[in-house]
Amino acid sequence: MHAAFSHRRLLVAAALTTISLTAGCAASPASPVFTTSSPAGGLPSPHVHGVAVNPGDGRVYLATHHGLFRYDDTGPARVGPVIDLMGFTVAGPDQFYASGHPGEGSDLPNPVGLITSADAGQTWKQLSRQGQSDFHALTASPSGVLGTDGTLRVSQDDRRWRDLQIPIPPTALAASPVGHTVLAATDAGLLRSIDAAQTWTTPPGAPPLKVLSWTEDGTAVGATNDGAVHVSTDTGLTWQRRGRTPPPQAITAVDTADGLRVLLVTGEEVLASVDGGITFTPLPNRGR
Repeated sequence: MHAAFSHRRLLVAAALTTISLTAGCAASPASPVFTTSSPAGGLPSPHVHGVAVNPGDGRVYLATHHGLFRYDDTGPARVGPVIDLMGFTVAGPDQFYASGHPGEGSDLPNPVGLITSADAGQTWKQLSRQGQSDFHALTASPSGVLGTDGTLRVSQDDRRWRDLQIPIPPTALAASPVGHTVLAATDAGLLRSIDAAQTWTTPPGAPPLKVLSWTEDGTAVGATNDGAVHVSTDTGLTWQRRGRTPPPQAITAVDTADGLRVLLVTGEEVLASVDGGITFTPLPNRGR
C-alpha cells in the first residue's frame, strides 16, 4: 500500500469530524471556513484546478494558476511559493501532491514534474519527472499516484513511473481510497477501471462528468460541464442526479457525521453544499 495514503486512511476520519457546515456557527481553529452564512465575492484566482479539504487542519484549499490558497477565518490566503498548479491532490494530513509550472522567482524546473508537500503547501519537494511532466490530473490511492501528462502514468514509489493505456485521454481522475477502482472523466464520457487503471469500461448510462471526487467511504461525486451534480454509491456503476450549479472548475466531497458535503468551484466562487449536493451556497471569502 502507498505509504502516504496508508497514513491518510488512519487519520482522515477523525480530522473530517471537525468540519462544521452549520450556518452562522463560528469556526474554531481546527474547523474550516466551510459555512454558508455570507456571500463569497470572488475567487483568489480566476483559474482553479483543484479544491480539497486537508484532513490535517480541516481547511479548504484551492490549487490555482497563481499558487495554493487556504481558506482561513478571514478568507483565502496564499500558502507557500507561487506555482502554476495544474494538477493537485491531497494524499493525507498536510500531505499534498502537485504538478504544473514554476511561478515568477521560482527555481523549480519547467515543468515541475511530481512535487510533494509535507507541511500543507508551505514548502515543496521535487520527487520525479522534473522538466518532463506537467500532470494536468493527479490522484492518489493505495495503488500509488496516478497522473496524466498526455500519457497516463502510475508510480508506486513517487519516483519510478509506468505507462498505462486508456482509450481516451482523461481530463480528470479520481481513485477510490479503499480499493482499486479509478474513474476518469474524458471528452467522450466517463470511464471506469476496477483494476487500478489497467483496463477500462464505460458504465452504462453514466453522465458525461467533467470533474470528479471520491469520499473516504467510497461515495463518488462529479459534475457535468453544465453544472449538473451526480452522486454514485456503488463505485461509479450507477449515478443519481442531485442539484445544479454554474459550470464547474473543480469539485471535492467529504464525509462528516452529518452526511455528505460537497464543495464545487465555478468560474466566480466556491459553492458549498450541506445536503449531499442538492443545494449550494457561496463559501465566504472574507471574515464574518
